[in-house]
Amino acid sequence: MMKSAAEVFQSETIGVLLTGMERDGALGMKEIKKYGGRTIAQDEASCTVFGMPKAAIEEGCVDAILPLSSIPKEIIRLC
Repeated sequence: MMKSAAEVFQSETIGVLLTGMERDGALGMKEIKKYGGRTIAQDEASCTVFGMPKAAIEEGCVDAILPLSSIPKEIIRLC
């Protein structure tokens, strides 16, 4: 889904990665960055499972690492 959004909306894409497992979200976030979009990952303290946000952070494809409660305000700011 993230790859498709990035291909269509390119630099206008905002990717948000929330709590979860595995690494597939990191791949999507890399695609968004490749097209010049912005990316946000949920911080460890507010995650139930930090696996997916951590993977994206380790890949270096995250612009902002925020607590869940701050993510909506950041999305609005970027828009």
